[in-house]
Amino acid sequence: MSNSTLESKKKTENGVKRMAFSVLAILFQVGFMLVVFKRLNAYAGVIDLFTRIFAIVLVLKIYGSHQTSTMKTPWIILILAFPIMGVTLFLLIGLNGGTWKMRSRYEKIDAKLLPLLPENSEIQKKLQEQIPKAGGISSYLTSYAKYPVYQNTDMTYYDEAVKGLNAQLEDMKKAERFIFMEYHAIEDEEAWHRIQTVLEERVKAGVEVRVFYDDMGSIGFVNMDFARKLESVGIQCRVFNPFSPGFNMFLNNRDHRKITAIDGKVGFTGGYNLANEYFNITHPYGMWKDTGVRMEGDAVRSLTVAFLEMWNAASNAHPDEIDMEQYLQPYSYQAKQNGYIQPYADSPLDGEQVGEEVYISMINKAEKYCWFMTPYLIITDEMTHALSLAAKRGVDVRIITPGIPDKKLIYSVTRSFYNGLVINGVRIFEWTPGFCHAKMCVVDDCMATCGTINMDYRSLYHHFENGCFMAGCDVVLDIRHDLEHTISECREVTDQYKEGRSATLRLGQLFLRLFAELL
Repeated sequence: MSNSTLESKKKTENGVKRMAFSVLAILFQVGFMLVVFKRLNAYAGVIDLFTRIFAIVLVLKIYGSHQTSTMKTPWIILILAFPIMGVTLFLLIGLNGGTWKMRSRYEKIDAKLLPLLPENSEIQKKLQEQIPKAGGISSYLTSYAKYPVYQNTDMTYYDEAVKGLNAQLEDMKKAERFIFMEYHAIEDEEAWHRIQTVLEERVKAGVEVRVFYDDMGSIGFVNMDFARKLESVGIQCRVFNPFSPGFNMFLNNRDHRKITAIDGKVGFTGGYNLANEYFNITHPYGMWKDTGVRMEGDAVRSLTVAFLEMWNAASNAHPDEIDMEQYLQPYSYQAKQNGYIQPYADSPLDGEQVGEEVYISMINKAEKYCWFMTPYLIITDEMTHALSLAAKRGVDVRIITPGIPDKKLIYSVTRSFYNGLVINGVRIFEWTPGFCHAKMCVVDDCMATCGTINMDYRSLYHHFENGCFMAGCDVVLDIRHDLEHTISECREVTDQYKEGRSATLRLGQLFLRLFAELL
């Protein structure tokens, strides 16, 4: 599909104005700070001395941290080259742990919520015995993400977002107790209107409905009064981390999760948000490829917990005053499938990069093949090494990326990683019909993931994310077959990127890669 056939992307006027105003306000604050620094020229020598001393101490602290070198190096270079700017930026966004107040709140909520999940050690043991390489990854998720593995859960895979949406609508119509929805982006247009119609009907039937969305993710899609409109029809609504015209140390951490939980019985997750382009109602980037999963049974409990974590973190109420157990009541269900299902969540506040560790572990455990689909490919040296080593030991490693970008700058950074991978045997495919937004991995016909976690710094280090690890399920093969079909619609660019690039292009891409974690 040629770019000339693409539709322009619709943005809400109020959202664009609010973003523009906020950016101008931040620039004004930066300008004010520069004026202040200029007026302090009389003390320039002393200020410069103390700044450089502080910069050196900060660099030593960053160097000694437990972060990957890929995350440390850009900050070290920036701080040493431009001490004042580098130190300021690091204090604002580089700490990547939010404020102390926010971290403390999440810890208190998790301390109350996570113990409500089942222990499931017997299921864990069975998985370890039946599929050892999946069992090790599951054990990691149980120990460090605190989300258990389940059986007694039926899974359905959707190779198109619209199929997932239609299934959601049907299940929401049957809701009796509650509907919880958490999405990075909601667009107040056709797709959402279908959802809202059902939600309003269930509210009238006495069902508790909650909607939670990320302000930055939705800023170009909804107006400022969107939340108030939902509240006026009985739908409880909260906005995560509102984008404000000022410096915000927590602004860099966004809610990228996509969760629907219905009565604690049925749940949905995947790559798609609730905007028209995800369902190919509009086509700003050609055809849109996105996927999702439906689960029914015991594993939905973890999706409900993940939602409650974020919903209550956005409240001022004390965790001890919140009754969360009422939404986690057991119910009788007999699954038809026998696989292992492990929904999990990832937070940037705990210092554990769960999403990245799961991906690297799956790569390391692969013996026959390891296939990925991701909209962005901006990865650490550790993941690059894992992918390359797997290919070197004979594993069929493939990565599917978009043929049409949604962000040209990010696309250029994505392509800059191709050469280092393909020279080691990794195969790269670009999906020619348009933009693939799905985030999936499948390994050896025995395990797979599907969720919200891109192969980029923002998802792996900065955002609140969620995914679903699956082993020994029919869905694993469904994902493999979908990736096979998707590859048939791709152009393979492996050989193209084995060749050297021009010095100018290489220099530009290296510069972008150096500071890619800030993009």
